[in-house]
Amino acid sequence: MSDARSPAQIEADIITRREQLAVVLDEIGVRVHPQTIIGDAKAKAAEAVDRTAGRAFVAVNRAVSDVRAQFVTEDGAPRLERVIPAALLAVGVVGLLTVSARRRRK
Repeated sequence: MSDARSPAQIEADIITRREQLAVVLDEIGVRVHPQTIIGDAKAKAAEAVDRTAGRAFVAVNRAVSDVRAQFVTEDGAPRLERVIPAALLAVGVVGLLTVSARRRRK
């Protein structure tokens, strides 16, 4: 068997290789284009923000659920032994802030 190729086969191989090379060079051109790089960076940043926001949402939701569990029973009734002291504390803080603001005005 002979590995000799005809000039027409060689020319066809060269044309095929040129076409493949042109496609590869076009892909490289798109990948290194500044707009593509900027778009990729924006997408990565947006993904990181979304991931961080999602984690923050889960953490806040968990914290709210934990606090709610301290003041409300599983069936939704308020726990008066915890609600009343918390309400009194809040009223006291608001009262102190009001007295302090009035003293500053004088």
